[in-house]
Amino acid sequence: MKIVQISDTHFSPSKSHFNDNWDPVVRWIETAGADLVVHTGDLTVDGADQEEDIAFAMDLVRKLPVPVLIVPGNHDVGHLPDSDQPVNAARLARWRRLVGPDFWFADYADWRLIGLDSLLFGFEDAEEERQFRWLEEALKDRDGRRVAIFAHKPLFVDDPAEGDTGYWSVRPKPRQRLYELMAQNGVVLHASGHLHWAWQGHHAGTELVWAPPTSFIIDKLEREMPGERLVGAVVHHFGEGRVDSEVVAVPGLKPYVLDHVVEEVYPQAARKLVGAVQ
Repeated sequence: MKIVQISDTHFSPSKSHFNDNWDPVVRWIETAGADLVVHTGDLTVDGADQEEDIAFAMDLVRKLPVPVLIVPGNHDVGHLPDSDQPVNAARLARWRRLVGPDFWFADYADWRLIGLDSLLFGFEDAEEERQFRWLEEALKDRDGRRVAIFAHKPLFVDDPAEGDTGYWSVRPKPRQRLYELMAQNGVVLHASGHLHWAWQGHHAGTELVWAPPTSFIIDKLEREMPGERLVGAVVHHFGEGRVDSEVVAVPGLKPYVLDHVVEEVYPQAARKLVGAVQ
C-alpha cells in the first residue's frame, strides 16, 4: 500500500498567495500511484474563522484522483486555550460539517490508520478526554492490525522529554499519555506536519515523520529546527509490519517564503513570531 501525505496547503479564496502550488501537487499525485492521500492539517489559511476558506479548500481537494483523509490543523479549527483563536465548539462544528470527523480511523488490509485532532491536546477538557477514550478503543479493537497515526502537530521538536514548547508541539501531559498508548500498542508510525520542516526520526520503536508543507517555508520568522526546509510531500510505503517513508520535493512547487507576505496573510502571527525570535 502506498500513501501520499501532504500537509499545510494553506488554501484561501481571498488570500490566494499559495494556491498556485496545488496544480503541481495534483499532477504529481496523478502519477505517483498512491492508494490514498492523507492531509495532516492546515488545509486553509483561516478556516478557524472563515467558512469560505474551508469550502474553497474542499473544492480543491476533490480534484485529487484518489481517496483523501484529512485531520485539522490550528489554522482550521483553532489552537491552544491562550491563543488568539482557541479551539471551541463552533470551530469544531464547522470543520465536522464541511470536512468530516476531526479524528477517525480507517482499515486498509493489515493496517489501521488513525487520524487525531492534535489541537484538542492541552485543553484538559471533555473534548480532549473523549478523543483519548476513543483512541484507546481504536487501538484495543484493531484485531491485530499494525497502526499508523496521522496528526497535525508533532509529538516534540528537539527532545522527546522536552518541556512545553507552546505553539510548536503537543504539551507534555498529553504527549506522555500518547507515548504510553503508542508503546502499549506497537504503533509503527506517527506522521505530522505543522512545523514547515521535513524531518524523519524515531522514538521508542515508533518511526516519526514531519511532512514538509506544499505552501511555504519560513525563514527568519521561525527558529531553527531539526530537518530541512522544503516544499513537498511524503510517500509512505506500507509493508508487512513496517513503513518506509520518503520525503519528496514535488516537481513544480514554488518555495514561497512566508516572511515576504506574512503581514498580508497572517498579520497577528507576524507580530508574535517577530517577538519570539528577538
